[in-house]
Amino acid sequence: MALTVVPVELAERSYEITIGPGVLASSGSALKAAGARRAVIIADSGVLVTHAAAIDGSLRHAGISTLTIPVQRGEASKSVTEAARLWEALAAANVDRGTHIVAVGGGVVGDLAGFVAASFARGLPVWQVPTTLVAQVDSAIGGKTGINLHGGKNLVGAFWQPRGVLADTETLASLPPREYISGLAEVVKYGMILDRHLLERLESRAGAILAREPADVEAIVVRSASLKASVVSRDEHEQTGLRAILNYGHTFAHAYENALGYGTLLHGEAVAIGMADAAELAVRLGRIPAELARRQDALLTALHLPARLPSGPKPSPEELVALMARDKKTLHGKLRFILSKQLGEVELVEGIDPSVVLDVLARMP
Repeated sequence: MALTVVPVELAERSYEITIGPGVLASSGSALKAAGARRAVIIADSGVLVTHAAAIDGSLRHAGISTLTIPVQRGEASKSVTEAARLWEALAAANVDRGTHIVAVGGGVVGDLAGFVAASFARGLPVWQVPTTLVAQVDSAIGGKTGINLHGGKNLVGAFWQPRGVLADTETLASLPPREYISGLAEVVKYGMILDRHLLERLESRAGAILAREPADVEAIVVRSASLKASVVSRDEHEQTGLRAILNYGHTFAHAYENALGYGTLLHGEAVAIGMADAAELAVRLGRIPAELARRQDALLTALHLPARLPSGPKPSPEELVALMARDKKTLHGKLRFILSKQLGEVELVEGIDPSVVLDVLARMP
């Protein structure tokens, strides 16, 4: 199967997303063409002896010297403590601005390594090598990097575009089912906010997508990456409001992740529940018919994604709203949400009565 190259047009910061099977093997050629002589691989500990080792071998074969630093998997690694550990490791290795950082793993490693690259020595070139679905379709693209604080998710970070994104779709075959399914939430998001045809494909091909049929997997990765690249190219730093639409469901999701403890829900699981909440909020505000919310919920169910919190202790609606008030998308203390206008179209809405949000959060599971 031929590789697909998706451009991200950002003038002097432009780069390419290379998608398809066997991309890891070409990583050495990509970095060598970019002038790399030395690389530090920052890798999820779960892929250290597989995908990270393959990258290491390809880089060495291309004549690039390497150092690999593992990072424990899980959202807890997106921390000030872990960032400091990596900064110290880079300092001990005498890393300079000519050294390329290669982030291998999912969104946690991509966000963390990207932030470390953006901040160490005032900026190192970084390559994103996403090995999870959520990273291939979303987090590895667009240059958002960051770490979490107790006060909220991704509150410290930087926009730092990669030199390139190398998305090997064969890595998705080895993902645990829960992680693969979690990534599908971001694909549903693109269908809801930008592309009704993608949503229809998810509905008609749900079984094949869950079975990880290679052609279906590659198709949804390519389409999702293309949609995100188009948005990022037009609004890199969220100045026009266009890029904000990519946060559909995320205001709710980030509050759930924080309140329940990072790692209790996978990011995509939280996003799925957040999208269900966002659709319900849009219904209550009279923005969309209830049928569209039910259609979204039905698709989430078909893809084995949650539309409600699992059973067990739950944060109160008041606690969740307080966390949302600290979200980066809040402006002048007012909550702002990305809400549907119709299938494939959303907009940023502010000035919503908090009592309506509380009512949505108080829904029975």
